[in-house]
Amino acid sequence: MKDIIVIVGPTGVGKTKLSVELAKNLNAEIINADSMQVYKDLNIGTAKIKEEEKEGITHHLFDIKDVNEMYTIYDYQKDARNKIKEILNKGKKVIFVGGSGLYIKAALYDYKLNDEIKKNEYDNLSNEEIKARIEKVTTCDIHINNRKRLVRMLQKIDNGDIINEYTNNDKIYDFITIGLTTSRDNLYNIINTRVDKMFDDGLLNEVENLYKQNIRSKAIMTGIGYKELYDYFDKKVTLDDAISNIKRNSRRYAKRQYTFFNNQMDVLWFNTNYENFNQTVCEVLEKIKNS
Repeated sequence: MKDIIVIVGPTGVGKTKLSVELAKNLNAEIINADSMQVYKDLNIGTAKIKEEEKEGITHHLFDIKDVNEMYTIYDYQKDARNKIKEILNKGKKVIFVGGSGLYIKAALYDYKLNDEIKKNEYDNLSNEEIKARIEKVTTCDIHINNRKRLVRMLQKIDNGDIINEYTNNDKIYDFITIGLTTSRDNLYNIINTRVDKMFDDGLLNEVENLYKQNIRSKAIMTGIGYKELYDYFDKKVTLDDAISNIKRNSRRYAKRQYTFFNNQMDVLWFNTNYENFNQTVCEVLEKIKNS
């Protein structure tokens, strides 16, 4: 049986609940693999696990950064690998859970990431040299004369926001990847219903408190559920439009997650049984124990 289990899948499919059930059965601790849930005060909009839902299981890399702080893939890679070592040294198993595929790949695959952006190091590079460096990592359709965009792209690469698509997929750990899925219609219904519940639980107030503090960090301005409501508070859209945009963007994000996991990772998929979730847990446990 593998010492590291990874649980992936689109937003809203049941990953969090499965992770807790597996942790109870396997004497494991859980590491967050959701890029938004590392931040404090982003609770309702990220569907972050509540304390009572943890059922006594130790969770790592949740609520570790202020929402104004920058937290890169490089930072996550370093923190996650430290946690893996710490948990395994206790004689426990590790469960990664989350929908941020790049975080999972950075933690568990042989990716070399740089420590920080050095904004001035590109000053002596020509546009051609910058584009050549980009194309060593990923495809680039930015025009050669658009220096601002070229520099921004290279900064993202050096900061780890874009992982080398030509890097091999060598794993540095032995692990099994479990994916939860459901039909598209059911998933979209789950997403729409979950967004409605977020508003019932106080999402509007959560975002308004951040807005009143004039917090416009990267996490806020790119996070689904937050950026749309900022548009509402900026009087760019109506509240109904903002809610509709959150649902639409969540559905689109789910589609991108499927694409990433299917193309980038070797996933064993299980259809979530919402009528009898214990059956899903048992099926996954059997597969893990035989891995």
